[in-house]
Amino acid sequence: MKSAKLITVSGKVQGVYYRASTVEQAKHIGVSGWVKNQADGTVLVHAEGTQRQLSELISWCGHGPAAAVVSSCTVIDTQLNPYEDFTIIR
Repeated sequence: MKSAKLITVSGKVQGVYYRASTVEQAKHIGVSGWVKNQADGTVLVHAEGTQRQLSELISWCGHGPAAAVVSSCTVIDTQLNPYEDFTIIR
C-alpha cells in the first residue's frame, strides 16, 4: 500500500546537487513525487511509495549527496497524489 511523506531537509543542501541526486535516488528506489528548493535554504521533498521505499529514501535524505551537509531531516505524513514520476520543481 502506498503512502506519502513530506520531507524537509536543512543544512548545506542547496548548490550541492541535492535535488538532482534526490531525483536519481528516488527513481532508483521506485518512488514518485517531487523535490524543490525553498527560499529559506531548505529542500522540500514530496515522496510517494511503499513504506519500505519511503524508509529507504528518508534514510538517504538524512545524508544526501557527498557535497551536502544535512543538519536535520523532518518527515510528516501528507496526502497521496497520482504522481507517476519524480521531478524537480522550480
